[in-house]
Amino acid sequence: MIKDSNIHLACPVCLTANRLANSRLEENPKCGKCGHPIFVGSPVDLNDQTFAKFVNNTDIPVVVDFWASWCGPCITMAPVFIQAADSLEPQVRFAKVNTEIAPSTSSQFNIRSIPTVVIIKKGVQIAQRPGAVNLDALISWIKRYVQ
Repeated sequence: MIKDSNIHLACPVCLTANRLANSRLEENPKCGKCGHPIFVGSPVDLNDQTFAKFVNNTDIPVVVDFWASWCGPCITMAPVFIQAADSLEPQVRFAKVNTEIAPSTSSQFNIRSIPTVVIIKKGVQIAQRPGAVNLDALISWIKRYVQ
């Protein structure tokens, strides 16, 4: 008998690492500590204090949108990023980082222009793409790195 592998997923509310059988990703898992759904169909807002804990407690790829409230292209891309989250979860996690609220995290990933989308897997950056894109281009780019 083949055992199902377990993965860790951070709760978007309390950031607790939850262990879950990989085969149960599609079953709308809830946090064992606070009871909140693990996947919410939209990006999780992160900052300098929450970023590392969320990313390090999540074994599946995390797609992060670095943005700012004054950035026109960032505002234009925001609904596209939400649609991508709704489409690709639970195989991928989505998060947003406001560069003005999280300057240390933005600096850590060498964010020089916004919006910039970064894919992180097991705490390591595997891809980065600057500039606003449409939904099809974003999903195609993500799938290239996480499939």
